[in-house]
Amino acid sequence: MIPPKHIISAATIVINEQNEILLIKGPRRGWEMPGGQVEEGESLKEAAIRETKEESGIDVEIIKFCGIFQNVSRSISNTLFLAKPIGGEPTTSAESLEVGFFPIKEALDMIELDNFRQRIEYCLDESKHPFLVEFNL
Repeated sequence: MIPPKHIISAATIVINEQNEILLIKGPRRGWEMPGGQVEEGESLKEAAIRETKEESGIDVEIIKFCGIFQNVSRSISNTLFLAKPIGGEPTTSAESLEVGFFPIKEALDMIELDNFRQRIEYCLDESKHPFLVEFNL
């Protein structure tokens, strides 16, 4: 029997002092929160911090774990953290065409994928923490 292959990712919902959210515009999915795959030997929090820096140029401090969105059929678990910026400057990368902080309502309208919008909404609603959202796509 072949062992199952699971993908674990970590993403941040970064809110600055002006109550704006950090978004990156990726080449495939449009506007989204920064995040990506957890590397071998790396903690979820370390991955969230690293991916945010790599994709946006922003250094963050993790405030809290929010929850998990699990794509059951594709064996992908996306962990989500609330974070605050502690340094760096918005900078594009190979994974981000544009980077910026936006008012929350405007940011939610910019995100085309409903599933990504829902992830941010759940992270911003502390009454839902911690959450586990299972779906099949």
